[in-house]
Amino acid sequence: MPKPDELIVDIAALVESGKSSRMSLTVVIGGAVITGRLAPESVWRQRVSEVLENSAQLSAFSAVFDAPVKKEGPPTHLHFHVARILQGAVGIPETGGMYRVAIEDVSAWTVGDFSYSDH
Repeated sequence: MPKPDELIVDIAALVESGKSSRMSLTVVIGGAVITGRLAPESVWRQRVSEVLENSAQLSAFSAVFDAPVKKEGPPTHLHFHVARILQGAVGIPETGGMYRVAIEDVSAWTVGDFSYSDH
């Protein structure tokens, strides 16, 4: 989106305010469909840091995500947790992942997350 949709920016701002972390969203970005629940950036960073810290090979990168979140202006990214990239009838990864998506790259979106089935 050359100019991000004001509604999605407002949704992201409400999530960032900490008033709700229950918002599920599905977005299309570069042809990929990502579905999951939004989290405030600080919560998302903390969780990514924890995952990296517990990795023997990647623990040095955990500090990158410990940096404070800058709060100037409207949100520029969506932070998904327990999210999946939908590919046909399959969600990748099965357990859900952590995705950071630039709002300006969202070409379509809907409230709610899509279920998928491997049947």
